[in-house]
Amino acid sequence: MRSVTFIGRKVFVEIDRPMGSRHPVQGFFYPVNYGFVPGTLEPDGEALDAYVLGISEPVRNFEGICTAVIHRLNDDEDKLVLTPAGKEFSDEQIRLLVDFQERFFQSEILRTGPGLRPDEYSDTAS
Repeated sequence: MRSVTFIGRKVFVEIDRPMGSRHPVQGFFYPVNYGFVPGTLEPDGEALDAYVLGISEPVRNFEGICTAVIHRLNDDEDKLVLTPAGKEFSDEQIRLLVDFQERFFQSEILRTGPGLRPDEYSDTAS
């Protein structure tokens, strides 16, 4: 699970589903910006996806801190959770904000990666 290595780091994402848009196939509404990390590859053959929380308008791209990873237990995709530096969300708040899509999956929210403690988060780029 390579996605946990992003926790605590600055990450750039391209937004391909801006806040207020609809999923092209399923038709559900995106209440948050949703995008991908360019240059990454997940087991599904696509780039690593990310939810952007704490931004109240649609954006084309975003650079923020990865504060958590949503690890799907019944799917092969993980999702990063990015926020502006200094903005915090509890696990419960994250679940509420991403429920529009994550309700279809069993998942856990991870806050630390291998060898990281929550107090070691850093906003320096990797």
